Amino acid sequence: MFVRIVKLSFHTKHIEEFLLMFKEKKAFIRASKGCNLLELYQDKTNPEIFFTYSYWEQEEDLENYRNSALFKDVWAKTKVFFNDKPLAWSVDKKVSLQ
Repeated sequence: MFVRIVKLSFHTKHIEEFLLMFKEKKAFIRASKGCNLLELYQDKTNPEIFFTYSYWEQEEDLENYRNSALFKDVWAKTKVFFNDKPLAWSVDKKVSLQ
């Protein structure tokens, strides 16, 4: 399993639209094959910055999602809200304490 972290930066005027769209699509994204967890975070000091964390079984699962009609629809609607280039990382979790 690995974690995909994506940093998204939005124009303030589009934040509510993004949140509504995410609310509508989050269950479908989470139901994608191989997706075990989906989280959305908002920066405490800059409300225009968001992060998604998604946990995937295999890289192939993430690639299948990224090539899906769902992703293409979500991405097409999301990218018009950006005020900066999105950044993404795929990382392996090394330690988790609860």
